[in-house]
Amino acid sequence: MPLTEPHDDHSSVEEPVVGAQDPGETPATPPEPEPTLPEPVRQRIVSLTAAVLPGLAADEVPVPLRRVAKFAPNRRARLGAPAIAAQLTADPLFRQRVTARVLADAGDLGAAVVDGTAPAAADPVEVAALAYLARPRGWRELIDASGAAVRAEADSAVVAELVREAEQRATRAEHDRAVARVEAEKLRDELARVREELGQLREEARQLTRTLRETQARERKATEMLATERGRAARAAADADAELRRARARLAEAEAAAGVARVSAKEARSVDEARLWLLLETIGQAAVGLRRELALDPVDKLPADFVADAFADRPGTTPAGAATRARDTDDPARLDQLLALPKAHLVVDGYNVTKRGFGEMSLEQQRKRLITGLGGIAAQTGDEVTVVFDGAERIHGLPPAPRGVRVLFSHKGETADELIRRLVRAEPAGRPVVVISSDREVADGVRRHGAYPLGADSLLRRLARS
Repeated sequence: MPLTEPHDDHSSVEEPVVGAQDPGETPATPPEPEPTLPEPVRQRIVSLTAAVLPGLAADEVPVPLRRVAKFAPNRRARLGAPAIAAQLTADPLFRQRVTARVLADAGDLGAAVVDGTAPAAADPVEVAALAYLARPRGWRELIDASGAAVRAEADSAVVAELVREAEQRATRAEHDRAVARVEAEKLRDELARVREELGQLREEARQLTRTLRETQARERKATEMLATERGRAARAAADADAELRRARARLAEAEAAAGVARVSAKEARSVDEARLWLLLETIGQAAVGLRRELALDPVDKLPADFVADAFADRPGTTPAGAATRARDTDDPARLDQLLALPKAHLVVDGYNVTKRGFGEMSLEQQRKRLITGLGGIAAQTGDEVTVVFDGAERIHGLPPAPRGVRVLFSHKGETADELIRRLVRAEPAGRPVVVISSDREVADGVRRHGAYPLGADSLLRRLARS
């Protein structure tokens, strides 16, 4: 346990260490138990010991602390605190060596503590830590006084914290009162507004009541007028029945007169038919004479049959030149042949062609270039040309269409493909309709309705040639 008390100011002889008696002497009084240290004092003692621990010689450091002495300064006091505290209590010699170095570093404060006095301005925790290590006369009282000071400081901190919390609660209460006052003002304003609205609603209710009464009065008047009009309608219906009977009698008379007129008209028509037969007979005989004069032999096919043989897609047959027509879907010569037919109608899937041929341009430039090229084709062939674009939105800045070119935009909810199919279905059977689109679905759809589908490249090559 602790070393004997150090010498006082009037003594120069060290007292022997407890337990180091000569043989045969009476055993010494058991040492007093270690005092209970306040936590700040214990931490300060450990910190002071940890600070001087590396400065001790290797043989002066107890074995349990040699590993702790190698720790970094910030870890030495934190991790080695239990071992340091235990060694200070159990090893008085080690404590004495630590005390010598700590007192040397403490300077005047250390000397004052060794003398048993403590400056009034000194930190009580520091004084108690030095007193525990040096253990001068009255060191327990210094530790007790330090503990009392620490407790008083803690109590003061608690009181200050309580005061601060009380002030915060008071501030919050004041804030809550202010908020409550504001809310009360808002509620008063809201109550005034609600009262005003209630007054307006009451006035509206009174007006509605008056309106309801007026409406009921008008309804009663209308009911009376309705009854009157029903009586008039009944009388009018009776008069209409009488008039209907008279009209039927007149109709019977008219039908009899019409029968007589039909007989007369039949006789007149017989005369006209005889005249017409005579005229047609004369024309027929003239046609026979003309055929005999021109020496025309009877023919097996009509002109429409030649058009069908040249362009119709007959299933199950392979007409002559099939290999040429198989590759003619993108051949401009094929397009020229179709456009040379009488009254041909050229229908163009606009964006399908422009995006294939002019995809690097803007949509406005694509439309302008295609429409201009189609104007040239219309001027050359004299055929009807229709170009169809997708677009439910309104197109601004579209140039005027050239002569013979119709420009259409599909409506919202409809595609250009559907509009093209509608255009094809609208044409009379037998009229040559040419549809330009590389969309297979469009081509198949218009082919079923008798149109001639061609790929977009055929038109692009035709335009490039122009």
